[in-house]
Amino acid sequence: MKQRITIVGAGLVGCLLGAMLAKRGYTVEIFERRADMRNSEVDAGRSINLALSDRGLRALHAAGLADDISAIAIPMRGRMTHDVHGTQAFFPYGIGDQAINSVSRGELNKTLLTCAERCGVHISFDMRCVDVNPHNGKGVFQQVGADLIVESESDILIGADGAFSGVRDQMLKTDRFEYSQSFLEHGYKELHIPAGANGAFMLDKNALHIWPRQSYMMIALPNLDGSFTCTLFFPHEGSPSFRELTSPSNVQLFFETHFPDAVPLMPSLVQDFFFNPESSLVTIRCSPWTINDSTMLIGDAAHAIVPFYGQGMNAGFEDCRILLECLDASNDHWPTALAMYEDLRKPAADAIAELAVSNFIEMRDKVADEEFLLRKKIEMYLYAAYPEKFVPLYTMVTFLPDVPYNEALRVNREQTTLMDALRAIPEVAADWTTPASKKAIDAVMATRDVIEFASGSPA
Repeated sequence: MKQRITIVGAGLVGCLLGAMLAKRGYTVEIFERRADMRNSEVDAGRSINLALSDRGLRALHAAGLADDISAIAIPMRGRMTHDVHGTQAFFPYGIGDQAINSVSRGELNKTLLTCAERCGVHISFDMRCVDVNPHNGKGVFQQVGADLIVESESDILIGADGAFSGVRDQMLKTDRFEYSQSFLEHGYKELHIPAGANGAFMLDKNALHIWPRQSYMMIALPNLDGSFTCTLFFPHEGSPSFRELTSPSNVQLFFETHFPDAVPLMPSLVQDFFFNPESSLVTIRCSPWTINDSTMLIGDAAHAIVPFYGQGMNAGFEDCRILLECLDASNDHWPTALAMYEDLRKPAADAIAELAVSNFIEMRDKVADEEFLLRKKIEMYLYAAYPEKFVPLYTMVTFLPDVPYNEALRVNREQTTLMDALRAIPEVAADWTTPASKKAIDAVMATRDVIEFASGSPA
């Protein structure tokens, strides 16, 4: 049994995995290139809020950390769209109490650092990974700004060091390692809506706010202090684009024209726009995730995705849960567990990468489209009337953690064909709410089989 674990990266996934493995009895050390963020400020413009949903929560429950995180989360029960006239419309994410949770990346990371240490994990900060031997899992780390060199002594090394992973860079040098990265033509910039008087929320705090504008969009997620973290997703080049907005007057005019209801809430708009960085959006795929049963990748290091399904963190947390389940199934035989882990998670990661890109198009282009909204209403009717035969894609991805992402994608493709057939029925095309339309829909659904999902966990 492998006892000593080295994790590279004390981000969200590295801390959660470290806590889970330490509670399992392993000796865990994490090396982190940054300083301890609990003693310093998060870089301005890089503290974008995250949407914690059921997959992430399930992993946190498995680690016994859900209560710690719930204390810093705000539930968001749906999307609140803002059109160019400032008119708002609310669209629930699910049914009943179903919600996703807004959490500050910085506060979440700080909480998980403390939780990991509480579980017995040793974290070395300001230690940059300068070399890894993927074939034996040995890592070499250098203290930032100093000559101190430390070689890790462990049985397995885990790269949890993000989209631009140093561990993965070393794995790239091995034979037949496949790697690809693709960038969207859009980037993002963080903006800010401060709290009102006495910490009042200036927008509905239990919604994810979206300003969809077809080729671009802005979103806002609530913070515990009454403020909102806003993110503008905008083309790097072209018209309109970041390249065009080069003066304070241009920025002010653009926002007043396209986001008129938001501008009065953003007193530091121009300063934030020019101070906060313009960042890129990347999807990364690679294979294999494990080498010689001694080095492995997890989270963004294995499968970085764009943020438009709110699943990047959740997918990484789910990686941790599935890895622990693979250890359970193999009685902590790491070679067997790692093989199961990759077999289960690689198809799921590829699927959520595809879904995340397609959801960007939905969020920016379709949430204000009448046909799209009509189909969503029919989907919710089908889900309520036939929950075993039809489940909306968003529900599968966000609220059903037992359904692997790749299964959600497969089922959604079948259901899209079904929806096309239903919309082609003359009665449904005219008005889907009439008794005749409901009868026609019921007749089609009577012929449908119950959905059977393949498992995303080890047998």
